[in-house]
Amino acid sequence: MSSDAKHKWTFRARFRRHAFGWRSQPAIKRIKEAVSEIKKAAHKDPVLGADGAVLFLEKVSPAIEQVDSSSGAIGTAVNNAIDALVPIIARASADGNLRDKWLERLWRAVEEDDIPYIELLPDHWGELCATPECASRWADEFIGMVRTIWSQNSDRGVYFKGTAACLSALLKAGRNTEIMALLERAPHKFWHDRKWGVKALAAMGKKAEALRFAEDSRGLNEPDLIISEVCEEILLASGMAEEAYKRYAFEANQKTTYLATFRAIARKYPNEEPADILNDLVTGTPGDEGKWFAAAKSAGLYDKAIELANRTPCDPKTLTRAARDMAETEPRFAVEAGVAALRWLVEGYGYEITGLDVWAAYDYTMKAAENAGCRLEAFDRIRELVAGENFGERFVTRILGRELGLK
Repeated sequence: MSSDAKHKWTFRARFRRHAFGWRSQPAIKRIKEAVSEIKKAAHKDPVLGADGAVLFLEKVSPAIEQVDSSSGAIGTAVNNAIDALVPIIARASADGNLRDKWLERLWRAVEEDDIPYIELLPDHWGELCATPECASRWADEFIGMVRTIWSQNSDRGVYFKGTAACLSALLKAGRNTEIMALLERAPHKFWHDRKWGVKALAAMGKKAEALRFAEDSRGLNEPDLIISEVCEEILLASGMAEEAYKRYAFEANQKTTYLATFRAIARKYPNEEPADILNDLVTGTPGDEGKWFAAAKSAGLYDKAIELANRTPCDPKTLTRAARDMAETEPRFAVEAGVAALRWLVEGYGYEITGLDVWAAYDYTMKAAENAGCRLEAFDRIRELVAGENFGERFVTRILGRELGLK
């Protein structure tokens, strides 16, 4: 069995207390390097890797206490590190004594984490325990305090860091009925507590009850998107894809872009027609029809894409890229995308538009029109479109006027 004491970790010296100033980027870089170093060691020696993971989680919070966390970037980096390192610790084939030492060190780090940065670690406590027996022992360590602070006489909002660790350990130990009994004492319906009840009910095969319990957890300031994700997962695991789609697909799969949202739903629900998914998404977002252009294009629904692009404002740069990329394979579509780009430019839409953007929209449209055999028709359409520009200082006319014979 390897020992951390016999291994020289590069990250150890870099994560001294207050090792970093206020800038977050150097700290984030070092966190990523440390995780990479630990992963590499774990690949060769799992126990050594787990030792390194425990050491890092002990040292990271004191090292970055002075880092500016206002952007949230440093917190995200630590959370990502926790997600990467917990499985390394959990999978390591350590004997009971060594694992207990790891857990004791980790719990001390949690208790001393004042910012806090490793506050999500207790959520993984059952996984870190690795065995039901170990998890049960740790649950017994915490459960008395949780019962006390959740007693009917305790209404002062006392916070105990061991609450999540207790519920996580109970779940790993298979003590699911105790989780439900404990949650009955909770003075508030907070999702971060009640999610363990959903998991416990699902583990007992009571999926319908788990779904109701999750739905009953909704409320002011509770994470509706996450709750919907969990409910969707329960229904999908129960083979009820149609109901999952109708009830949760659109809220549970919201991504940072319209295209990513469409792709996430289409990937998760292969039995649904892409056109139907797109229509449902468009219907659910009135006024944003144009923003689904890229989704329709990616699904090969070219007529629908153009119809959406012309219904409400669509980013001219997105339309221009479509004209460029599809000029040879789908020239008719590319022409319509390019004309739509110029239409929205004429009406003043677009972010940080320059003369180069206007020329690009025109050039790619004309190249596509040549491929489609409709160059003269496209030119006349564009000329008529630009001639009618009356927005602001007629920026598009100033750029293309001479080319179109308008000057």
